[in-house]
Amino acid sequence: MTADRPSAPARRSTLRLSWVLAAVAMIAGCAPVPTRPTTPPGPVVAPPTGPSDFTIPAGELETWNAVGQLLVRLPGVTYEGRSQKLGLYAVDYQGEQFLVLTRALLASDEVRTLTTRVRVALQDGTPDRSAASTELLAVLQARLPDELIRIAALPKPAPAKTKVVARKRAVKRAARR
Repeated sequence: MTADRPSAPARRSTLRLSWVLAAVAMIAGCAPVPTRPTTPPGPVVAPPTGPSDFTIPAGELETWNAVGQLLVRLPGVTYEGRSQKLGLYAVDYQGEQFLVLTRALLASDEVRTLTTRVRVALQDGTPDRSAASTELLAVLQARLPDELIRIAALPKPAPAKTKVVARKRAVKRAARR
């Protein structure tokens, strides 16, 4: 049975060889990666510089409602969806799809009253400075103050009367009989 097992010197040389291979592999892994020659980048095309947002002195909910009223009535705007919780409207205008977002600004040294930022963004959230979004944003900025005043002037609905209490009493009386 000793013929099947390698001798002690053979085992040691195999062990040494495996250690040497492991050390070489570790050293090779630490070698610096050769760098490829870099080509100078082509001319940088500046993105359109149209504004992608504006602020308005009003609360977020009021602004969101007013933006929605304006979007529904504007010609050429296709209203695709909305989310009050996220403060957004998904719209299609002049063949381009983008989001109109409203966000309340936190009070700071510069912001002392309720102020909301209205901005347009692409579906991934990056600012949209296309011609269509810039045009729609300019229309919103021009018409939003008047729309906020119009909505604030609307009569408030009367509070609902509580008839539920009277029904409960009538049910209790009928049950006693």
